[in-house]
Amino acid sequence: MPFHWMLVVLLAAALHAIWNAIIKAGSEKFADTILVTIGAAIVPGFLLPWIPLPAPSSWLYLVASVVIHFGYFLLVALAYRSGDLSYAYPIMRGVAPLLTALVASVVVNEPLTLGGKIGILLLCSGIITLTGDSSRSGQFGLAPTSFGLMNAVVIAIYTLVDGIDIRLAGNAGSYVSWLFFLNAFPFLALSVFRERQLFTTQIKTRWRIVLIGGLCTFCSYGLVLWAMTHVSIALVAALREMSVIFGTVIAAVFLKERFSPIRYLAAGLVTAGAVAMKVL
Repeated sequence: MPFHWMLVVLLAAALHAIWNAIIKAGSEKFADTILVTIGAAIVPGFLLPWIPLPAPSSWLYLVASVVIHFGYFLLVALAYRSGDLSYAYPIMRGVAPLLTALVASVVVNEPLTLGGKIGILLLCSGIITLTGDSSRSGQFGLAPTSFGLMNAVVIAIYTLVDGIDIRLAGNAGSYVSWLFFLNAFPFLALSVFRERQLFTTQIKTRWRIVLIGGLCTFCSYGLVLWAMTHVSIALVAALREMSVIFGTVIAAVFLKERFSPIRYLAAGLVTAGAVAMKVL
């Protein structure tokens, strides 16, 4: 993977870790998730009148992606309501790249180089090591594990759908803007019909920080999809999971979750995986 695209994906990974930490830090995970998705629609809402529509052939995938992302954000909220960021996050993000790489090699006809294969294996090994350390220290729980694994499958699905569709759309910025603008409507409806009072309270108390999370969400995934128009979907999907390392550091420093020595080993494996993608 060219170095400049690695930097783009790493920036996306850092932004991804930030918005996940924002949701985890809040007391109301569902309300904050709704606010983040609505906040992520604000910037594209201003952009839509000035950018071209995605190609007609991409709209079916776009609608499918909105439905899949709705499930993804719900599972994020459920995972963080039942488990620590440093446990649930690595499960969600660690399994997904392997699934994505396996399916992409067949569906998108993107066979991996030796460096790509080694890099993905090292990245996933490091990420799953984080989960194993959390499990050993007593943080294992059936609920966060189940939600994390389910979301790993969802992540792999939307990654492939969006990776294919953004190439059909003809304009990466247009596709990303429409995706995040449409993503907000199911959650807006949910807030109106089921969580109205809680949602109103969260707007009053946390609107600034959660809108920052929305901006991070939009920029993070926009950068990832932009990279996918130039680099293998599987490699981008794997490298963006460096967000797990960023997330673990945020969890340790700001959320006061434990950061044990074995997590340094995990960080080293993830870093080695990123290096393998570049040099092999």
